[in-house]
Amino acid sequence: MKIALLGYGKMGKVIERIALERGHEIVLRKDEFNTYDGLSTADVAIDFSVPSAAVSNISASFNANVPVVSGTTGWLEHYDEMIALCNEKKGGFISSSNFSLGVNIFFGLNEYLAKIMNQFDSYKVSMEEIHHIHKLDAPSGTAISLAQGVIQNSNYANWTLEEAKANEIHIEAKRIGEVPGTHTVNYDSAIDSIEIKHTAHNREGFALGAVIAAEWLAGKQGIFSMKDVLNLQ
Repeated sequence: MKIALLGYGKMGKVIERIALERGHEIVLRKDEFNTYDGLSTADVAIDFSVPSAAVSNISASFNANVPVVSGTTGWLEHYDEMIALCNEKKGGFISSSNFSLGVNIFFGLNEYLAKIMNQFDSYKVSMEEIHHIHKLDAPSGTAISLAQGVIQNSNYANWTLEEAKANEIHIEAKRIGEVPGTHTVNYDSAIDSIEIKHTAHNREGFALGAVIAAEWLAGKQGIFSMKDVLNLQ
């Protein structure tokens, strides 16, 4: 399979190594200094760039009839227009805040726990996410996905980085050293606390999941999620 890498930072380089190990070919390594030359020859594009570049990368891929796997976060105010473009071009798209197998299992666990805890008003939910100091967006896309998972399965209406109101989920975002990513969901009452936590040890899981998603998406049309890729529906 021919892969275009849109974003060639630390994650892009790990994705490249794993893709090559799995027998794929890299036809474009796009960074801020080069063009999209070679994109149209790709079977699939993998976008791990920065928020300011994501929309251009995704748009260019759809316009070149190349399906896209995007792990960039912080650009979701443009999500609907990218979905519209994907549909217009009859493209294929997977956008996820996190491609790690473990994190996607964690998403499912979070939603299941939220359904249970919604019966008990004495518990207040909050979240904490810790990432490396180079991460540009806060809270992380993974933390937002976790918050949305709770909101969809409870009476909570929103999340906030500020002091939370009664129907809001407080997210504390920390930037420390080179931490790959740690996410904690906490239900606290006057009597006890219940906590679930996912800790990434390195970038390997994110990169492997993105390559697996690209393998799955190649040749498909439509809007999909990691639940489709991993059969977690």
